[in-house]
Amino acid sequence: MSTRRRPGVWQIVAAAAAALVLGIASTVLLAATHPFSSVGPSSWRAHGGRCAAPAPAGRTVDVLASDMGHMGLAPGSRHGMSMMNLTVHPATVPAGKVTLRVFNAGRLAHEVVVLPLPAGQSAGSRAIGSDLKIAETGSRGEASRTCGAGTGDGIAPGSRGWTTLTLAPGRYELVCNFPGHYASGMYTELDVTR
Repeated sequence: MSTRRRPGVWQIVAAAAAALVLGIASTVLLAATHPFSSVGPSSWRAHGGRCAAPAPAGRTVDVLASDMGHMGLAPGSRHGMSMMNLTVHPATVPAGKVTLRVFNAGRLAHEVVVLPLPAGQSAGSRAIGSDLKIAETGSRGEASRTCGAGTGDGIAPGSRGWTTLTLAPGRYELVCNFPGHYASGMYTELDVTR
């Protein structure tokens, strides 16, 4: 007869609470350091070089992509001890030209894809395919180039990327659509007003 015990409900709840507290604390710490406040477009760096980022057009939205490495979830799972997220500031902007400036504070490459968010649907609720990605139907654009604008192969850790879009009023979901990243919590909402 084995004396090995299965984890009790309280142990599972305690582990989940600890993961949540750690995730919130790391997000607050990153937000408090304002990665864009001391680094202007003329000094954006990638792999030791300088980028010549254009002056932002229209309203500027800063997006912080963060992760805690490979602590993620099982493929297709929405539960676990994932520490991946996107944080946006400000979360509401007026319609028109919007420049998204993305800083990758994580240890993995990331991207930010802008998708319309249908009425009644919340961020993080899209269906995930067998490739561990979501459909990008209706995409308004993306920032996925290290030290550059628009589409690329991902923003390298410690680097920046950006894109300028013209957004109509509505709700948009900003996502990292690398395999497994959306399921691990890399999404947030951006609201565009009239």
